[in-house]
Amino acid sequence: MVQIYSYAESQDVANAVAQYVIKIQDSTLSSSDSFKIAVSGGSLGKVLKKGLIDNEENYKLIKWSKWQVYFSDERIVPLNHEDSNYGLFNEMVLETLKAKNAELPKIFTINEKLIKDDGSTDSEIAEEYEELLPLSIDLVLLGCGPDGHTCSLFPNHELLKENEKRITFLQDSPKPPPRRITFTFPQLKTSKNIAFVAEGAGKAPVLAQIFNDKEAKLPCRLVNELDVPVSWFVNDAAVNGVDVQTSKF
Repeated sequence: MVQIYSYAESQDVANAVAQYVIKIQDSTLSSSDSFKIAVSGGSLGKVLKKGLIDNEENYKLIKWSKWQVYFSDERIVPLNHEDSNYGLFNEMVLETLKAKNAELPKIFTINEKLIKDDGSTDSEIAEEYEELLPLSIDLVLLGCGPDGHTCSLFPNHELLKENEKRITFLQDSPKPPPRRITFTFPQLKTSKNIAFVAEGAGKAPVLAQIFNDKEAKLPCRLVNELDVPVSWFVNDAAVNGVDVQTSKF
C-alpha cells in the first residue's frame, strides 16, 4: 500500500515527515530497546533538521539515545568528504544536536580505513557494512532522483537484479562519485516501513512515470511494488499534473 502526503510548503513537508518518524519511533520502542532507521543523502539531512530539531515540539519527542542510524547508500569517500552521506547527516543533524548538548544516536558508517584509491577493497567495504546491518530496519528514508533512482540503485543497472546480497558496491554510478555501496532489494524488502521525500517541480516528470506509467521499471516504482508499507512526502509542485490521490499525514 502506497500513501502520498502532499503539502504546499517545504516546512510543512518536513513537519509531516517528522511526525511520521515519531509515530514509528514510538511504536517501535513500545516493544524494542532501539529504533533502527536508515537514511540516504541528498536533501534528507536538511528535511530532518527542519522537522526534527528546528521544530521544538517535535524535538522534545525524539528519543535520540535509542536511535541506531544506518545509511541506505554511501559514497566510498572519507567520512569528512563533501560527497559523504554521513558527512551531510553529521553537518545537519549530529553537529546541531551537539550544539544543543543533546544525547546522540548511534551511527553506523562505512569503514573509511579500508578505502583505497584503486577501488580494490570496495567489495570488502560493502561486505563489512552488510555485517553491521540488522535483517530488518524499522524505517528507511529515501530520496528520489530526477531519473527515478533511489539509494544507489539506478535505472537499467545490473544491481536491480541482485537477489542475494543485502549490501553491495558499484564503481560505475552514472551520477558522481562513481564508487558507492548501496542497499539492494533484498534489504529493502525486509524493511518494516519505507518513506520517500521528494520536493520541487523538477520531480513532477519522474513522479508521473513512477505513479502513472505501468511499464516504467524505475527503481522508485519497484520500491513501491514491494510488500512493505511505503509513504511519499511531497510538496504540491512535485505532484503537479501527476494522477495520484494525496492526503495529509
